[in-house]
Amino acid sequence: MSETVDTDAGTARITWHRARRSRLVLAVGHGAGGGVEARDLQALARVLPGHGVTVALVEQPWRVAGKKVAPAPGTLDAGWRGVWPALGGPGVPVVAGGRSAGARVACRTARDLGARAVLALSFPLHPPGRPERSRADELLGAGVPTLVVQGGRDPFGRPEEFPRGSYDLVEVPCGDHGFAVPKRAPLTQEEALRTLTDAVVRWTGTLV
Repeated sequence: MSETVDTDAGTARITWHRARRSRLVLAVGHGAGGGVEARDLQALARVLPGHGVTVALVEQPWRVAGKKVAPAPGTLDAGWRGVWPALGGPGVPVVAGGRSAGARVACRTARDLGARAVLALSFPLHPPGRPERSRADELLGAGVPTLVVQGGRDPFGRPEEFPRGSYDLVEVPCGDHGFAVPKRAPLTQEEALRTLTDAVVRWTGTLV
């Protein structure tokens, strides 16, 4: 089921994948280079409802409007803030999540919005080849329990590049920024996604 929500940045869209008995809502936004069809977001939408977690896939207004280029961070934050009131239900905590640019949005806004926790998929720690331009302050400043799931060969930041902090980090071996693994990798694409979803299932089980 999908619904549209008017925000200060335009009209956003939420696609719901509901658990039969929901103990959490996981709201996840997409990155700057794609939408909610990303393999990791779709894998979460398939798996988590069976574990009592409703998944809300959030499309930012720029994607709904058919634009090709993501706007500035402030506009992304405004779009995310605008959908937040539509995400929660009585007594059901909401986890803010996203992949890549969406993970940055979730980290920047989590505390102000009252998110229970943050799920950061493929957090873009730095632009490829530019480790000096670190965005670690956004991750470290989330202010709520945070799980990072990162591909082992992500050019935006490999797991070993991440600073110490009060967050959990799970590596998807051989995964790139989209969690794709090479055909020669010691695990299949399905196994890589299972590593991701298993980690998120375990982690969400600790939140309630």
